[in-house]
Amino acid sequence: MAASELYTKYARVWIPDPEEVWKSAELLKDYKPGDKVLQLRLEEGKDLEYCLDPKTKELPPLRNPDILVGENDLTALSYLHEPAVLHNLKVRFIDSKLIYTYCGIVLVAINPYEQLPIYGEDIINAYSGQNMGDMDPHIFAVAEEAYKQMARDERNQSIIVSGESGAGKTVSAKYAMRYFATVSGSASEANVEEKVLASNPIMESIGNAKTTRNDNSSRFGKYIEIGFDKRYRIIGANMRTYLLEKSRVVFQAEEERNYHIFYQLCASAALPEFKTLRLGNANYFHYTKQGGSPVIDGVDDAKEMVNTRQACTLLGISDSYQMGIFRILAGILHLGNVEFVSRDSDSCTIPPKHEPLTIFCDLMGVEYEEMAHWLCHRKLATATETYIKPISKLHAINARDALAKHIYANLFNWIVDHVNKALHATVKQHSFIGVLDIYGFETFEINSFEQFCINYANEKLQQQFNMHVFKLEQEEYMKEQIPWTLIDFYDNQPCINLIEAKMGVLDLLDEECKMPKGSDDSWAQKLYNTHLNKCALFEKPRLSNKAFIIKHFADKVEYQCEGFLEKNKDTVYEEQIKVLKSSKFKLLPELFQDEEKVLSPTSATPSGRVPLSRTAVKPAKARPGQASKEHKKTVGHQFRNSLHLLMETLNATTPHYVRCIKPNDFKFPFTFDEKRAVQQLRACGVLETIRISAAGFPSRWTYQEFFSRYRVLMKQRDVLGDRKQTCKNVLEKLIQDKDKYQFGKTKIFFRAGQVAYLEKIRADKLRAACIRIQKTIRGWLMRKKYMRMRKAAITIQRHVRGYQARCYAKFLRRTRAAITIQKFQRMYVVRKRYQRMRATTIALQALLRGYMVRNKYQMMLREHKTVIIQKHVRGWLARLHYRRILKAIVYLQCCYRRMMAKRELKKLKIEARSVERYKKLHIGLENKIMQLQRKIDEQNKEYKSLLEKMSNLEITYSTETEKLRNDVERLRMSEEEAKNATNRVISLQEEIAKLRKELHQTQSEKKTIEEWADKYKHDTEQLVSELKEQNTLLKTEKEELNRRIHDQAREITESMERKLVEETKQLELDLNDERLRYQNLLNEFSRLEERYDDLKDEMNLMVSIPKPGHKRTDSTHSSNESEYTFSSEITEAEDLPVRMEQEPSEKKAPLDMSLFLKLQKRVTELEQEKQSLQDELDRKEEQALRAKAKEEERPPMRGAELEYESLKRQELESENKKLKNELNELQKALTETRAPEVTAPGAPAYRVLLDQLTSVSEELEVRKEEVLILRSQLVSQKEAIQPKNTMTDATLLLEDVQKMKDKGEIAQAYIGLKETNRLLESQLQSQKKSHENELESLRGEIQSLKEENNRQQQLLAQNLQLPPEARIEASLQHEITRLTNENLDLMEQLEKQDKTVRKLKKQLKVFAKKIGELEVGQMENISPGQIIDEPIRPVNIPRKEKDFQGMLEYKREDEQKLVKNLILELKPRGVAVNLIPGLPAYILFMCVRHADYLNDDQKVRSLLTSTINGIKKVLKKRGDDFETVSFWLSNTCRFLHCLKQYSGEEGFMKHNTPRQNEHCLTNFDLAEYRQVLSDLAIQIYQQLVRVLENILQPMIVSGMLEHETIQGVSGVKPTGLRKRTSSIADEGTYTLDSIIRQLNSFHSVMCQHGMDPELIKQVVKQMFYIIGAVTLNNLLLRKDMCSWSKGMQIRYNVSQLEEWLRDKNLMNSGAKETLEPLIQAAQLLQVKKKTDEDAEAICSMCNALTTAQIVKVLNLYTPVNEFEERVLVSFIRTIQVRLRDRKDSPQLLMDAKHIFPVTFPFNPSSLALETIQIPASLGLGFISRV
Repeated sequence: MAASELYTKYARVWIPDPEEVWKSAELLKDYKPGDKVLQLRLEEGKDLEYCLDPKTKELPPLRNPDILVGENDLTALSYLHEPAVLHNLKVRFIDSKLIYTYCGIVLVAINPYEQLPIYGEDIINAYSGQNMGDMDPHIFAVAEEAYKQMARDERNQSIIVSGESGAGKTVSAKYAMRYFATVSGSASEANVEEKVLASNPIMESIGNAKTTRNDNSSRFGKYIEIGFDKRYRIIGANMRTYLLEKSRVVFQAEEERNYHIFYQLCASAALPEFKTLRLGNANYFHYTKQGGSPVIDGVDDAKEMVNTRQACTLLGISDSYQMGIFRILAGILHLGNVEFVSRDSDSCTIPPKHEPLTIFCDLMGVEYEEMAHWLCHRKLATATETYIKPISKLHAINARDALAKHIYANLFNWIVDHVNKALHATVKQHSFIGVLDIYGFETFEINSFEQFCINYANEKLQQQFNMHVFKLEQEEYMKEQIPWTLIDFYDNQPCINLIEAKMGVLDLLDEECKMPKGSDDSWAQKLYNTHLNKCALFEKPRLSNKAFIIKHFADKVEYQCEGFLEKNKDTVYEEQIKVLKSSKFKLLPELFQDEEKVLSPTSATPSGRVPLSRTAVKPAKARPGQASKEHKKTVGHQFRNSLHLLMETLNATTPHYVRCIKPNDFKFPFTFDEKRAVQQLRACGVLETIRISAAGFPSRWTYQEFFSRYRVLMKQRDVLGDRKQTCKNVLEKLIQDKDKYQFGKTKIFFRAGQVAYLEKIRADKLRAACIRIQKTIRGWLMRKKYMRMRKAAITIQRHVRGYQARCYAKFLRRTRAAITIQKFQRMYVVRKRYQRMRATTIALQALLRGYMVRNKYQMMLREHKTVIIQKHVRGWLARLHYRRILKAIVYLQCCYRRMMAKRELKKLKIEARSVERYKKLHIGLENKIMQLQRKIDEQNKEYKSLLEKMSNLEITYSTETEKLRNDVERLRMSEEEAKNATNRVISLQEEIAKLRKELHQTQSEKKTIEEWADKYKHDTEQLVSELKEQNTLLKTEKEELNRRIHDQAREITESMERKLVEETKQLELDLNDERLRYQNLLNEFSRLEERYDDLKDEMNLMVSIPKPGHKRTDSTHSSNESEYTFSSEITEAEDLPVRMEQEPSEKKAPLDMSLFLKLQKRVTELEQEKQSLQDELDRKEEQALRAKAKEEERPPMRGAELEYESLKRQELESENKKLKNELNELQKALTETRAPEVTAPGAPAYRVLLDQLTSVSEELEVRKEEVLILRSQLVSQKEAIQPKNTMTDATLLLEDVQKMKDKGEIAQAYIGLKETNRLLESQLQSQKKSHENELESLRGEIQSLKEENNRQQQLLAQNLQLPPEARIEASLQHEITRLTNENLDLMEQLEKQDKTVRKLKKQLKVFAKKIGELEVGQMENISPGQIIDEPIRPVNIPRKEKDFQGMLEYKREDEQKLVKNLILELKPRGVAVNLIPGLPAYILFMCVRHADYLNDDQKVRSLLTSTINGIKKVLKKRGDDFETVSFWLSNTCRFLHCLKQYSGEEGFMKHNTPRQNEHCLTNFDLAEYRQVLSDLAIQIYQQLVRVLENILQPMIVSGMLEHETIQGVSGVKPTGLRKRTSSIADEGTYTLDSIIRQLNSFHSVMCQHGMDPELIKQVVKQMFYIIGAVTLNNLLLRKDMCSWSKGMQIRYNVSQLEEWLRDKNLMNSGAKETLEPLIQAAQLLQVKKKTDEDAEAICSMCNALTTAQIVKVLNLYTPVNEFEERVLVSFIRTIQVRLRDRKDSPQLLMDAKHIFPVTFPFNPSSLALETIQIPASLGLGFISRV
């Protein structure tokens, strides 16, 4: 497709901008061919019309998609042009804080102007052994690539570091050299790599200075060749220097400094050794004060001086030479202060006894008069005579400055020469890697001779760079077999010819220097005449006749001709040099003696060379006759020669390029100035690389990557089995122009912009798919919403209509009910009115009639009743008055008491604040509450009595009323009488009125009483409520106090528990730290042992030739090849405990060497004492033998004395043996002692030991004398009895014989009977025993069958829970295990039966022989008749079966055979499969038990020593085999457990059976050897971890990160050149299944070997830590892996590992916790990263990650698709602010080499030792069971 088709609406482009260089804009409408203006909108929202160039019609460059921004390799960008490169670098530098970026073969390094934690040992280890494209860009990646290609291609390498001053060239070169020194190590113990690094401080002090652009600017170029041997270890180095800026010695611009060494000397002037130099402040000297900036912020010159002197010492420059150097440098400073006084215009003089010159002459050892004379005069030699001519003051000053520069340049060369001598290789160099740290292209306002030479060198380097890039492109095309078209690239050969060709600038400059009256002006005219208007690259400034312009590859540079000739000549007066050569100071003439041989005054090339002999590059050799001419060569000519030599060296090597960029001129950290960056990108060739790449096919994809990325553009029918053909078919449809792409063998090549076009199509397809998915989902959601609303509306209508119907029905019911109610209401009203009228009438009648009667009745009763009423009322009133007074008095008392109580309560409240008065308060409150309650009860009782009285009055009134009614009735009866007494009616009525009046009074009084009662009740209730409130308040206070007490108690308890937990954790951490430190010391000890053995082997095999070739090892152990092996040859068994116990397990403190030497001296004395005792014993034995020989010659009467002497000798032997034992025990006690005060003479332990020895010796002497006396008495009695027995008569002897004959027959009969009884008894006992054994065996079989049944049921239950496939696999596994066990049981039974058969055969032979002898004897003694009458009954005599004691016996001479067969030649695989686990350990322990049983300490010591050495030997031999290491770790632990289990200590005997307790060791305490075995087990464990790491290391990154476990989740992004030019081809891809299979293999092997379960858990925890650490470290160093989809892949992979842990029942091993940092990193990749809430969630979630790791992951987060969003810089800053207070390690990477401290928990064995059978396959037939 045409490029113009991409300029559509919303396409983004770059347009030029004067401030930002390039600005981003967006097209507002499509571009059509012929348009002259583009409608654009800038990012800030401003609209703009961009006019196209009418001539070129060139469109603005397109912007790359967002997913490509921030790529590691600039060549991965779809659009390759200047704005894309600039923007990508800016995004990486500012947003992601990444300073390194690849640009094809170039590493672009931007100076961050602050220290970054990316250069530590962990980063070096992470990059070592990795492919260059697999990791994020780094200087270490370039160094690793160079190192790897040197080893693989057998070709020398070069790293070319260039850039402006202040861009970071020196630092980059320094880090590259540090990488080589760390990774390769040195081939000898001379620490060459330290010397190589130590050369940096020296060269920086004498060659670096502060400039306006850089505080540590290198003012010379250097090329360092680091030499390697055939094993690619550093053996030496060599340095060449170029174009030292000598003018800086005598002149510095404003804000600049001289070389650092001068300021270091001035800062150290107060040191005693510098007093003779007579130095002072730097502002005192003319040569150091001109810049006005003698101090650099943050730099201590005195401290730097110390570093410089230390580096000189390390490089072999002696103190005398150092002081000589400082004398010369101080002399230069004093020379600069020499002043001249003008006598006239042509002559000058120096003031007499001028102090600076005097000091200079004293320091230089020259005559004052001569130096003063030749500083003011010069010698002119003509053909006939010589003249001495005075010079003017100006010429004198120039001559002085020239002399200072010349001295400094020669001193510089001398130091470089000595550094090269110190770094010179002592062995033959095989190859080298050169690091070129050279100045970059420079252009200033005033450019002189130095800038001209610098830019000339950069032209040469740029030409070499262009040719190399062009060559790589050509090789790539040819390798992929695609058509090669010539790429047009900038060739700067014309510019180089302008400078160095015949009649070029340098040639004309040298010619002008030879002219007697040559000047800068005449040289400028010659340049104009020769090149102006003839060479397009040469121009003349318009306003100057003393300058010229050259068009370099980077920019035009205007050079000022002034000073060119003087600097090129480098004139120094010969007379001044002669004065210096005549110096008494021996170092000064040494600087000038080889001046003629130096190729350049600024190059230390006498020792510079090209070490690789296979190349055609040779150092320039001068002919003998040219010595004088060489000295007259100009600086330009010499620089050209050295530059040609450098180019030849570089062309003979494989170059690697590092381009350093200075982001701003103000040294602000992480600040990017686009203008300055573009200038440097143009100058350093990065854009030229981009242009060359863009001219061809810059974008390259493998077929699989292309298929994975653009699978969405294919239809199902387009996908074929052949990926290559599928990609071809799809591309032919997508891109019509076939010139836009090419198909290679393994890759597809695209022109610039085609990948962006494919990305646009892909994005459009995905966007259309997204829109379709959104459309469908939104439609479905709207339909679902509509159906839900419709259903809701129908439901609402149904309910509303039902409600309306119910309301209408209710209305009808109410209407009907209202009519009925009205009917009955009206009827009720009428009836009620009638009844009321009737009742009223009747009532009136009754009242009238009653009135008449009542009047009469009242008249009669008035007097009687009045008296009674008066009596009661008066009594009631009196009582009422009394009660009121009483109540008032009580009320007053209560008020007063309440007041007093409140006061008391207030006091009590004040007192109640103390907790101690709580109980008293509580008791007082309870009493008060009870009193108040009692008062309330009393008042209630009074209230009740008043109520009762009031009710009695009511009852009385009612009775009276009833009586009155009765009287009225009676009066009715006497109505007739009332008629007659009408006169009395009026009086009766009056009486009634009075009574009514009284009734009303009574009622009012009753009402008053009731009101008073209510008031009293209310007051009482109020008082009660107040009391209740006070009670509640008191209870609340009480509860508050209780709560406070409980809270305080709980807080105290919690704080104590918390402190206890914290202290426990701290103690555990301290214990783990100590254990780790101890195990690291063991590891270091074993490493030193290996190193010692390796050195011994190297010394023994020094004559042999090493094998050719190179096999690269991992960088972490490349300096020590045998790190994973163990070797410890102990020649004397006695030294083993002393040597192996140097690190006690409990204290774990470093060994006290003074104590060790004292103990060693004491042991030596004891051994000498032992030897003297042995000599004494030998002497005594010789004396005894001589005495015995004499006694044999003497008569036999001296038998008693001889016997006494023999007894005495035996006693001496026993005494000597006891002394030996005591000596060994003493030696053992001394070796166990660690504190020097314990073993010191006079110490308590020492005195106790001496007292014990004295008492034992005295007791031994007493017992010895008693034994000797008793034995001598016995011997004398024996000698007295013996003659009597011999002196017997012959007749008596015959009689006794005759008598004994009869007695012998009787005795024989008795003995036979006795033997028969014994035989029967033994048969009975054997039958009983066999019966018991059978019964026991049957019980055991029943028990085993029960256990087997239970196990089968458990297995069946477990299998039923499993899926069918797993059930089948488990059943097969179970069946295999069962058959294996049965097979082993049958083999054991077969061996037992074979032994039984052999034993029975032997017994049968013995019995047959005995029977034969008995038959012969009986045939001789018995008559023939007896033989016939009595049948023979043979007696069966069974042999008693031997009871084994669980010991194995072997001979001392068979010990080596035992170690050989059981350890050295044992195959772990066969033992693990066919025999019981830990069998070698059991056999060794049973042998130790037998030696202990014999009380043979030498045998025990020898066996244990041989065992330990044998295990170390087999691990050294097969230390990289996992099965071997696992097998011997398991057996070493089992051997250690056996020594503990049978040690006899109570703590280890808890789980033993009685039989096992009988097998405990009886004579020796092997606690020391337990510690030795524990240390050995730790070493084996560490070796096992390293073997695991070596096996897992290649799998982890591929399986955990790179492999797509979930297919289709991860998107493939375009890759750059680095991914294509990987150094090592893929050897097969590892997947997660590979890791899990390997884990299964490890676990099954450890289980087969019988390793302790706790130890297996620790191994698994270590394996998972390695997996997590390596994965996380690679994630933190790979930007392409930090994406959302990769986070999902990692979490899935981690879940699979957790599933494996669950399957193996290892979830409680702590392995899952080691993966927590990786899990959190994966979650961090997936969570939202926008708002403050997201930041808070991230901070709380990522507690296992450090702040540096969290920020690094966020910086590296890269969207794979356009739909993902980048992390904003503001969000990352928010995270940093929130994590500011977190105290964690600043280290970025996890320590993948960390090994957790291992413990060996005691695990006793239930296996009985006496039941262990030794298989014949082990070849241990010489061992017998005991």
